[in-house]
Amino acid sequence: MAAKTAGTGLAERWREILSVHARTMCEIDRALHPHGLGASDFEVLDILASATPREGDQCRVQNLVGQVHLSQSALSRLIARLEKEGLVERSVCAEDRRGVWVALTRRGRELHAEVLPLQRAVLEHMLGGRDASGEA
Repeated sequence: MAAKTAGTGLAERWREILSVHARTMCEIDRALHPHGLGASDFEVLDILASATPREGDQCRVQNLVGQVHLSQSALSRLIARLEKEGLVERSVCAEDRRGVWVALTRRGRELHAEVLPLQRAVLEHMLGGRDASGEA
């Protein structure tokens, strides 16, 4: 009986974490929508801004896969859309033709800087001083 209770508690905790994640992603989507971005778009821009601090720096798409909670094909489609919008540039890796580099454009860096405070405000509102269940 104790094992079932422990397992039930873990399942409930997991559902709480998923619920907080879903609500937070929705709030980020709402905050960024007027800027033409969604939460996943921002996440890629934010990771690129951190990984490539100087203009012209590049990051391998393969390195993004483990940091973004998207499948490799969904990430590729997202990067293609960001490229179409002029926020990132892609190029083939000269050393490994299978590899793809991605870099923020100046416009991508500017948009990231503009919306960063909005995303961080949502995180503070949704997660600041609270545990994963949203409890203080």
